[in-house]
Amino acid sequence: MTLQDSPAAPAPHPRPAGRAARCAVAALALAGTAWAVRAVWHLRLSLAGEPASGPPDQGGGTHRPLNALEDSYHQVASLGSAVTAVCAVVFLFWLDRVRDNARVLSGTQPRYGSFWLLLGWVVPVANLWIPRGVVADVHRSVFPERRLPAVVNWWWGLWLAGLAGSAGIIYSDGTDEIIARAYSGVLPLLAADLFVVAAAAAAALMVRTLTAAQQEHIARAGY
Repeated sequence: MTLQDSPAAPAPHPRPAGRAARCAVAALALAGTAWAVRAVWHLRLSLAGEPASGPPDQGGGTHRPLNALEDSYHQVASLGSAVTAVCAVVFLFWLDRVRDNARVLSGTQPRYGSFWLLLGWVVPVANLWIPRGVVADVHRSVFPERRLPAVVNWWWGLWLAGLAGSAGIIYSDGTDEIIARAYSGVLPLLAADLFVVAAAAAAALMVRTLTAAQQEHIARAGY
C-alpha cells in the first residue's frame, strides 16, 4: 500500500459536554453557598464586636488565643477555600471541553492558546480580561452571527467586583487580618461576598446557556 492509498485519519468529533456542565453547575452552587456562609460569619463577627483583648493578630508576631467564634471562622474560611479550589478545577474542565468542541465545530484555532486556560486567571492585568475572552471565543467561534449572551458579561462584571472587594479570593491578608477587618468595618467584606455569590450564580447560568447552544449545534450538524 502506497502512502497515497493510506486511509485518511478520521475527522475529529465534538465530545458531549452535558456531564461536565452539570458538574460545573453543581460545583458553582457549592462555591456560592460556601461564600454565603462566609458572609454570615463576617456579619456574626461584626455583631459580636472586637474583644477587649484586641484583634487576633496583636502585631510583632504575637497572636492571642482565638475565641470560639473566631476559631469557627477559621474552619469556615478553610472549607470555603477548599470548595472554591475544587470549583475552579471543575469549571476549567468544562471550559476546556466546550473550547475543544468549538475548535472542532468551527474548524479554527481558539484565539487564546491552551496555556491561557490557567495562566489567564493568575497573570496580573491579563486576568482582568483573558478569562472572559476565552469564554467569549467559545461562543463566537461557533456562532459568529449571534450576539454574546448577556450572562457572560454579568458573570465577568460580578467576578471583577468580588475581586475588587478583596474578600479573600485573591488577597494578601491572612484569616486573622480578615477577622480584624470584620470587626472594624464589615460592609466592604459583605459587599465582596455577595458579589462572589452572585458571580457564581451567573456563572452557573452561563455554563447552562453556552452548553445548551453548543449541544444544539452539534445535534443539527449530525455528529
